[in-house]
Amino acid sequence: MALFEAKQLHKRFGDQVVLENISLTFEEGQLTGIMGPNGAGKSTCFNVLTGRFRPDRGSVRFAGEDITGLSSREIASKGISRSFQIMNLFNEETALDNVLLSSPAVRKKGFSMLRDLGRNNTARDSAFAVLSRVGLADKADVSAGSLSYGERRALEIGVALAAEPRLLFLDEPTAGLGAEGTARLAQLIAQLKRQLTIVIIEHDMRFLFNLADRISVIHWGQVIAEGTPNELRENPWVQRSNLGALA
Repeated sequence: MALFEAKQLHKRFGDQVVLENISLTFEEGQLTGIMGPNGAGKSTCFNVLTGRFRPDRGSVRFAGEDITGLSSREIASKGISRSFQIMNLFNEETALDNVLLSSPAVRKKGFSMLRDLGRNNTARDSAFAVLSRVGLADKADVSAGSLSYGERRALEIGVALAAEPRLLFLDEPTAGLGAEGTARLAQLIAQLKRQLTIVIIEHDMRFLFNLADRISVIHWGQVIAEGTPNELRENPWVQRSNLGALA
């Protein structure tokens, strides 16, 4: 049984059908990519999978449990974390406090716990360990707003990791990064995929094809192709499209 399974998802906004009978499975221990041209429905699909939007029909299961229609907070409590294309960080807080704010204890009891956790060596050590995982151990006391763009991208992944997820969704993690920042991020995700199940929406096809175990192609609100990177390179539709040239 797949760790995460979505079946026949359908979503419309007014008269516009954005997702039509989308079915996806994500196997534990793998990195799965989702790609497609602009306007294909990728972001809406991501938002349905992670609880920001409720599907009009279809089902979503995680670790054998039906999570269809649960809120994003409820889904996060099940062991699913996500990053966002537009970063959500507390710029005035330090990198360490951003991670602490996302710890299970704070999420459970509220932000009022942050001051107490700040004096809790165990909580601080756990947060520092997360920063070390994403290469920001030396930036623990730097405000998030003072970090470079690439460091902020890494911190956002750290914030997602602080919730101790079993499944990590990353939404366009290379957005806004140059070649050097993208290379560093690729190294980080390559390390994380040894420990987590990861799903990535990504516009940088070279980045995605170098990391993913499997990739699903979405177009016109449907899954039109699936397979390993090598299989998709041989797919006739992918070859004919701009995606094929990028891959």
